[in-house]
Amino acid sequence: MSGRARFGTAEDIPLLGRWCDEFSDEALGVDERMPDGAEFARDAIDGGRGAPIWVDGMPVAMAMVTPPVAGMSRIGPVYTSKDHRGNGYGSAVTAAAAVWAAEQGARDVLLFADQGNPVANSIYQRIGFRPVLDAVEAVFAGPNTLGV
Repeated sequence: MSGRARFGTAEDIPLLGRWCDEFSDEALGVDERMPDGAEFARDAIDGGRGAPIWVDGMPVAMAMVTPPVAGMSRIGPVYTSKDHRGNGYGSAVTAAAAVWAAEQGARDVLLFADQGNPVANSIYQRIGFRPVLDAVEAVFAGPNTLGV
């Protein structure tokens, strides 16, 4: 694997924000996308998240990871720019995020993966993650029947 991880700073917010927007569009779709990527990236950096960026001559991938709470850190989002996929950068940056979390005191490192994305799932399992549970998200359209 060529390249190395470096950790994002406030100067990287435009890049991280753009990648958060691209991740959101691809993973969630336009109707469910996360808030503004630059705002999300700024909040992450200001809030003490680790934000490894994999650099192989240029930035090619990123992951974000929360500081530990109750011994657990969560990785996400993870994104590799379209032109650089298939080179192991997503695996490398995810592993760098997990190492950072462990160095911060996390006993457990978590991430959510879409079961419909076999590439991501195989990557995560190759670097040591294992499936623990399946989750379903339900979004209800219509009025709240609880009267709240």
